[in-house]
Amino acid sequence: MKSDVTRILGALRDGTSGAGNELLPLVYTELRRLAAAKMAHEKSGHTLQATALVHEAWLRLGDATFANRAHFFSAAAEAMRRILIDAARRRQRDKRGGGQEHVNVDDVEIAAPSGNDGELFAIHEALDRLAGIDARKADLVKLRYFAGLSFDETAETLGISVPTAHRDWAYAKAWLHQEIRENESTPDHLRAI
Repeated sequence: MKSDVTRILGALRDGTSGAGNELLPLVYTELRRLAAAKMAHEKSGHTLQATALVHEAWLRLGDATFANRAHFFSAAAEAMRRILIDAARRRQRDKRGGGQEHVNVDDVEIAAPSGNDGELFAIHEALDRLAGIDARKADLVKLRYFAGLSFDETAETLGISVPTAHRDWAYAKAWLHQEIRENESTPDHLRAI
């Protein structure tokens, strides 16, 4: 399957007609599995379903071209991240800030988000800052947190070793925790952690 995906991505880059139609069936199951894992951690009653998340991510990827399989799944993880952030923003806007709770970052399992919108926003903003400092570590967090990839899958996607993925994860998690604590634009209920 991996070689088929790579071959079809090459055909897409070359402008081969219909290559996108070949790609979706090959990657759909994997994207659906990743989305289902992410959605399992969302609040009950969440209106966005895993299938809808995959379809929306697919639409957002549009006619983009990808250098390889890793690039494609990184782009898909980023699309899912943005979709979830947009949904959280809509919920926050609808609530007008009500019902926020204190979030202790030490208790946050970055690989298994709790669905708390305040937590999601804080991580999203800190993750953008991390990307400006170390894009690979930010990509690793996106793949683990938003796409639900394992360390093995993340390492393969990023082209790094599994021990490096573990080290980068530990660093990124600590960096994000510190950044959320120290950032002046972080809401008071998160800054007090």
